[in-house]
Amino acid sequence: MTDPSPEAPAVDPALSESRKAARKLWLGRLAVVLALIGLGWGVWYLLVGRNFVTTDNAYVNAQMAQVTPLVAGPATQVLVRDTQQVKAGEVLVRLDQADARIALAQAEADLVAARRRFRQTLANNTALAAQVDTSGAGLTQAQAQYRTAQAEHEKARIDLQRRESVAASGAVSGEELTQARKAYATTLATLDAARGAIDEAGSSRRAAQGQLAANTALVSGLSEETDPAVLAAIARRDAAQLDLDRTEIRAPIAGVVSKLQVQIGQRLNPGQTIMTIVPLADVYVEANFKESQLRRVRIGMPAELTADIYGSSVSYRGKVIGFSGGTGASMAVIPAQNATGNWIKVVQRLPVRIELDPADLKRHPLRVGLSMEVEIDVSGD
Repeated sequence: MTDPSPEAPAVDPALSESRKAARKLWLGRLAVVLALIGLGWGVWYLLVGRNFVTTDNAYVNAQMAQVTPLVAGPATQVLVRDTQQVKAGEVLVRLDQADARIALAQAEADLVAARRRFRQTLANNTALAAQVDTSGAGLTQAQAQYRTAQAEHEKARIDLQRRESVAASGAVSGEELTQARKAYATTLATLDAARGAIDEAGSSRRAAQGQLAANTALVSGLSEETDPAVLAAIARRDAAQLDLDRTEIRAPIAGVVSKLQVQIGQRLNPGQTIMTIVPLADVYVEANFKESQLRRVRIGMPAELTADIYGSSVSYRGKVIGFSGGTGASMAVIPAQNATGNWIKVVQRLPVRIELDPADLKRHPLRVGLSMEVEIDVSGD
């Protein structure tokens, strides 16, 4: 047989009522506290909170410079290392200069030759002008000789006519008539030779004038510094000098060397990326805000930022300087396609660029990729 179960202890009705009253009191107090918290949050939001939009989806970025050689050649010196600070214009890498120096020497020699040719062409003008004058004098002399020959020929013709007119009467001997005819033929030949000499002198003068005109056209209105051949030689010299200068690869901007990918002896080609320079003094923050947060955000609005690397004790002043042309999803390598019929609306985020105060950056430098928290003051909209 089992023992009968013990009777439950009696509950004091007064104690039960007291506990219920206490519970109601505490619940009432909790409700009042929650109501006050809700009221306080509502007041804070109306007065303060609604004038700020925040996001922790923000990262440090910068306009980084890709360093690439502009001429081909083996690297003879690598003067920097990863993480090193460099100044704009500082030499980073030197390439072998032997071929570039030879090309520059050849270009300089071509320039000297071009200048000499121009001076020679200019001097030829004087010589050709003298030839024109000489040929002109020769033409004048040939014309004088022609007139002399013409006069001699006319005299011989008259003498022959006289003798032939009296030859029948026997007043002139046959030998004398023969001599007159011979003199006439001789003067006629001399006259023809003089006429040919005039033609030859005229041709020589025209040829000299043509050469002078052609030579003058080469230098007319030009100086040694404006001659096309000299200018072309100067351009080749400058190009060769530029190629020599480019064997020294210099930093395009000031910043920190990153991703160094060059070794001594390595042959580099134009366009090959050998390092990246990050301008730490010009970094900015790219904050990805939800589209619903951007109703009141405008360019120029102030912002306050904190970096995870320093914590909330360090803040940065900034301002909105621009909005991306598209959301992060639309700018992805493979954009989302929602035309399959199973479309679910997803809140999109739009990148907003925040410019940081240079003084704050100088005191607390940042690195590309660091996480940031951004709060934009929209009270001035």
